[in-house]
Amino acid sequence: MNQEYLTKQTLYELLSKRLIKDEKKLSDIPNPALLLNAPEAAQKIAEAIRANKKITLVGDYDVDGVSSTAIVVDFFRQIPYPLEAIIPNRFRDGYGVSSNVLERISADLIITVDNGISAVGAAAICKERGIDLIITDHHTPGDILPDATLIVDPKLSECNYPFSEICGAQVAWLLMGLIKKELNLQIDMRQFLDILAIAIIADIMPLIDINRAIVKEGLKLISISNRPSSIIIRDFLNKKIITSEDIAFNIAPRINSAGRLEDASIALEFYTASNTNSAYKQFELLGQLNELRKETEVQTTKKAILEVNEDDLVIVVSGEGWHEGVVGIIASRLVDKFGKPAIVLNVENGIAKGSARSIGDVNIYELIKENDSYLEKFGGHKMAAGMGLKADNIVAFRAAINESAKKIDPKDFEPKEIISGILDTDDIDLELLSLLESFEPYGEANLRPSFLLQDAEVVNIKLMGADKSHSRIEVRQYPHQKKTVEIIVFRTVYKMPENRKITCSYKVAKNEFNGKVNVQLLCNKIY
Repeated sequence: MNQEYLTKQTLYELLSKRLIKDEKKLSDIPNPALLLNAPEAAQKIAEAIRANKKITLVGDYDVDGVSSTAIVVDFFRQIPYPLEAIIPNRFRDGYGVSSNVLERISADLIITVDNGISAVGAAAICKERGIDLIITDHHTPGDILPDATLIVDPKLSECNYPFSEICGAQVAWLLMGLIKKELNLQIDMRQFLDILAIAIIADIMPLIDINRAIVKEGLKLISISNRPSSIIIRDFLNKKIITSEDIAFNIAPRINSAGRLEDASIALEFYTASNTNSAYKQFELLGQLNELRKETEVQTTKKAILEVNEDDLVIVVSGEGWHEGVVGIIASRLVDKFGKPAIVLNVENGIAKGSARSIGDVNIYELIKENDSYLEKFGGHKMAAGMGLKADNIVAFRAAINESAKKIDPKDFEPKEIISGILDTDDIDLELLSLLESFEPYGEANLRPSFLLQDAEVVNIKLMGADKSHSRIEVRQYPHQKKTVEIIVFRTVYKMPENRKITCSYKVAKNEFNGKVNVQLLCNKIY
């Protein structure tokens, strides 16, 4: 933990070092033809269009999957060429291009976006039925690849695309760029940057290299685009400058809530709405689903906490009737509360389905893979994964994964909180906000700086929110100071410590209300 004192100048120098070698422009995006199999996939799709064949698109129900689907739907609309777009229902169909989904598809060509790299069974069915299958995905391939017509995935070991940390929507967008060339179309690919930015942020892609350039331009585009969904987003946020955090905390959860609780087609209809009236109706519906998601999450988190065995290195909890759509969020809450990787499973009719979230440097995907003999299916990456297993195997799986976890260096379990240093609270002003804004967008691999407040005097505590579950703590950094600052702690009822002192880490954020701009301090962690 860095306990050096920072001035605005030293903070500026510190942040500048992060991005020296990283300032890319849109023109630096590598040629999509460098993606393995992408040129061939573009040719195949172009041939299908010329031959008037039936094409079906299969997406995914998270933000990246819906964004990928929306980009391809909009692109085909502009060709113009008919495209059937299906986003599987989490509850009825399960994930990706499954046998369930294939039952209701009658097509010559199926294209997947943000899924398919593990669809071995579906690829076999397509082959049997004489359907061409082009998989586009960005997830890590397993040991067995689907026997598809073509696979486009930057994570394939033979793929030499210069920057592989891209999301599903980016893979789809790059492929559409090649189809544009193949069919000699006059479609401006920059028009999709608003949707792309949302996908990159929501899928927690590192905001470095080309991702940073796309998100920067995409956020600007949301502010001026005439796409109905972007107009609704900017009206809702009501801010001059839209940040990556606005998307991560206010927009992505809404788009995600459709697939989590009901059906992702609601989010797709929002993205692809042809007028603001339709977009507004869908956005209102997404808002209601998001409120329901929050309530469901709070209730189920309370139940999950009661099931936790605190002696375990990896938390594994399960329950009947836990909403399948929120288990991933609950796993994140358990990670935050207990400081350990967590797996949360919903049990229904003897089958458990759920999500895993990790911490520090623990590779949850590898831990799960090591114990896959207990599972029916699984997939994911280092920090997050999904899985399905028979309920009877939960106890054995929990014991086995905890046995595997004993081999991991205890240091890997330490949460990665990087603290930039200690700021004088007298320096926390609009000038500091402006300095921090110049290094936007913040996100994965370019985290918003965190600062340390050490042994500050707690002057007053107020509880906030409808249910008084958040705290506003007034603190004085040094005894001789007149000035106090307020720190907001979400989801915590903070009680006055006996010594009236607090040590915590916090971020500096902008609060805009009624045209007024204020500095807001948001607590990360109380030590």
